[in-house]
Amino acid sequence: MGNTDLDFTSISNNNNAVEYCAQRVAIPPPQPFLKSLKSSLKETFFPDDPFRQFKNQPPSRKLVLGLQYFLPILEWAPRYTFQYFKADLIAGITIASLAIPQGISYAKLANLPPIYGLYSSFVPPLVYAMMGSSRDLAVGTVAVASLLTASMLGNEVNASQNPKLYLHLAFTATFFAGVFQAALGFLRLGFIVDFLSHATIVGFMAGAATVVCLQQLKGILGLEHFTHGTDIVSVMRSVFSQTHQWRWESAVLGCCFLFFLTLTRYISKKRPKLFWISAMAPLTSVILGSLLVYLTHAEKHGVQVIGQLKKGLNPPSLSDLAFGSPYLMTAVKTGIITGVIALAEGIAVGRSFAMFKNYNIDGNKEMIAFGMMNIAGSCTSCYLTTGPFSRSAVNFNAGCKTAVSNIVMATAVMITLLFLTPLFHYTPLVVLSSIIISAMLGLIDYGAAYHLWKVDKFDFIVCMSAFIGVVFGSVEIGLVIAVAISMLRLLLFVTRPRTYVLGNIPNSMTYRSVDQYPVAASVPGVLILQVDAPIYFANASYLRERISRWMDEEEDKLKSSGEATLQYVILDMSAVGSIDTSGITMLEEVKKNVDRRALKLVLANPGGEVMVKLDKSKFIESIGREWIYLTVGDAVEACNFMLHSCKSSSGPTKIKSDVAQDNNV
Repeated sequence: MGNTDLDFTSISNNNNAVEYCAQRVAIPPPQPFLKSLKSSLKETFFPDDPFRQFKNQPPSRKLVLGLQYFLPILEWAPRYTFQYFKADLIAGITIASLAIPQGISYAKLANLPPIYGLYSSFVPPLVYAMMGSSRDLAVGTVAVASLLTASMLGNEVNASQNPKLYLHLAFTATFFAGVFQAALGFLRLGFIVDFLSHATIVGFMAGAATVVCLQQLKGILGLEHFTHGTDIVSVMRSVFSQTHQWRWESAVLGCCFLFFLTLTRYISKKRPKLFWISAMAPLTSVILGSLLVYLTHAEKHGVQVIGQLKKGLNPPSLSDLAFGSPYLMTAVKTGIITGVIALAEGIAVGRSFAMFKNYNIDGNKEMIAFGMMNIAGSCTSCYLTTGPFSRSAVNFNAGCKTAVSNIVMATAVMITLLFLTPLFHYTPLVVLSSIIISAMLGLIDYGAAYHLWKVDKFDFIVCMSAFIGVVFGSVEIGLVIAVAISMLRLLLFVTRPRTYVLGNIPNSMTYRSVDQYPVAASVPGVLILQVDAPIYFANASYLRERISRWMDEEEDKLKSSGEATLQYVILDMSAVGSIDTSGITMLEEVKKNVDRRALKLVLANPGGEVMVKLDKSKFIESIGREWIYLTVGDAVEACNFMLHSCKSSSGPTKIKSDVAQDNNV
């Protein structure tokens, strides 16, 4: 028996024997268990077939390819040209002008000393330049991860009262984030990040951006005491309960710089070739703000400044990792959650720009690169880094060619750490707050939310749940709510799969859903149902009840219209990619239900895996091989042939008795 064999099935009607010719549905040849298991594991963990390049290669070449896989710089560095370097040099200097003020700002957002923002813009970009597969990603600290770090660690340890312990926990959280990210990459478990759907990320990022902007009211208004809560109620209460401490000098300065930064972003958005204006604006604001404070001595009139920054490169921090701290589990939880968020953002940004330049990035390679750079960072006084969209967009627009732009940026940060940190002494905190607010406004994507509303209302609900949870609860609550609702939707899809009644498209052998195609005509005496999902234990009971209800509704409709009675039920199993033992039991129960109604169950186009399991469970023997067809059209032809033969012989009553007799046999 093969795929091309024809099955000449004998269908009896009284004493007359007729022949109906149809293509036989093949049962795939049996596969050894180990081979089948190996194939399943390969499809699950290695869908991109990363070992293909190693086939038929000598050992020396395999070693080179293996090194290139984990260190992509070894692959493209031999082809690097001076033209590439000129482009990367310009891009690197441009993103450095953005990275330096952003690094200082985001470190303050994480409740860390500003110098650690610069440290985090030096070592991690160097590691990523060697291990990352994206040409456009610019590595650095991000606002959302900084806020998460401050929120989750701040609930246990006060950064003002115990700054040393807080700093060590931040390094420890970064270490565990790196270990988690690298483990996902090495174990090929990147699909875990996919549980953060696009709708979840849109709502979460917008909520986090809103919270970050609200937190910056402390700097804008020059307040010294502020709530540690991140929800909008706590922030507003803290702001309006201290109206007597508002500093008008700080507020005016902050609004002016915020207007300047917003204006430059608007100009760069309208004229993409002027991207450098927006990129240089944060550093320009820092320079102008510092000069203004220095010349006017504004620090003596309520304008808070950064103060002294240490000169020198990153000090080692391996001994500072708090593995023996009673707050270790808090650091682990913070690391895992911030690590997942950082992965989702970094990989999404990298893939977006790779699509523009028509090349691919390896998600698992990226996870390993992110993990290793955060592990290295945690040992060199850095906190969590990833690939922020704003910095990567500047890198892309500046015309970068390779990851060398990250090396140039790191070099610029190194020069700053060695020689230029004293120049930031008079930088006003209000300027840093303005820089953060300006950057966060770009994360509130109204267009994406509106698109979700138009396309998928459930996705919009997920998006708004994440947003409301973050703004009115906390960052963790918003994330948990959004993931929980996304998981609920996934469970609903699995446990409540769609079933459709199919009808015939006029003048064709095509059968489609009567809801989608109103012109599709039902076949008299035949109910055609399509199951639109694999059949598992989670949906077997629902499908049994739903199929039974379809039969009830069809019989009631035929009775009320006075048409021919229902004789056959065809299950189109084209979309049933797999089935488990609960699903097979469900089919057996459906068959018994059909038999009790004196009807005949017919299957159309079951897949290879389904056929193997139906054969091993003896269900094919129970239903009869002659009642399994390759297409719905073949099944309908056979049923119509039987119906017309019986009608010409004995009428509708005889049809029922013949089908009942056939079922009993």
